[in-house]
Amino acid sequence: MSHLTGEQRYTIFRMQQAKCTGKEICIAIGKDKSVLSRELKRNSGKRGYFPHLAQEYADERKERFKGLRKFTPAIKQKISRELEHEQWSPEQIVGRAKRDSIPMVSAEGIYQFIRKDRRADGVLWKQCRHKLKHRKRPVTGKKVVIPNKVMIDRRPEVINNRERFGDWEIDTIVGPENKGAILTLTERMTGFLSMRKPTKGKNAKALANELFYTLLPYKQAVHSITSDNGTEFYEHQTIAQKLNTLFFFANPYSSWQRGLNEYTNGLTRQYITKKTNI
Repeated sequence: MSHLTGEQRYTIFRMQQAKCTGKEICIAIGKDKSVLSRELKRNSGKRGYFPHLAQEYADERKERFKGLRKFTPAIKQKISRELEHEQWSPEQIVGRAKRDSIPMVSAEGIYQFIRKDRRADGVLWKQCRHKLKHRKRPVTGKKVVIPNKVMIDRRPEVINNRERFGDWEIDTIVGPENKGAILTLTERMTGFLSMRKPTKGKNAKALANELFYTLLPYKQAVHSITSDNGTEFYEHQTIAQKLNTLFFFANPYSSWQRGLNEYTNGLTRQYITKKTNI
């Protein structure tokens, strides 16, 4: 993604003065709303946003980082400390360094460092949530078709924009050999996580009841639920009826459409590993 130009920064300034919305500004400069938000947060002064000052801040930051992204001993020490003591992932280390304007290599560079350490009989790889392993999906038998699914592309924009409390993403975390499960529910606006251990694992009817009882205390704030295409959500119509809510399914092989829940499950896996007897 290219950096903002001086002309684009001037456009932001003038449109702010004209009381234009963030969406209108993004359309005018041809950038995503996250770019605008980051620009205003990082390059505004005490008296607000001014294009010439924003450009100076950006140029200063660029010069400060110039030539500093080499894998120095200090960076290696910082990565090792945050892996072992903070239990952060490489992506978290990079994100935190970027937020605090601290020189750092890329996430892939950190993974290469961990692999090199492992080949030298180091232990940093044990701090990775997936122990540097890729998931191996089991080959399933007869395909089960979930009836009357409503796909995510029919989901209202108010859900996509995270404008209210009460839109949930759900999934299950399973134990070794698919034995045992944990139901996870993540609220999209706040990131609030709720977890429950279903008594009958991924059994669809039992899980529907477990999901209902988990969300019952928040029934007035359950506007929608979005899941993947797992057969444990076969009883989605029962769930939607009991909670008087909308139920949507992400597209197959599109876990990013439920990114918050997937990311939260990844954090949970740091403590409930794939070998844990659930």
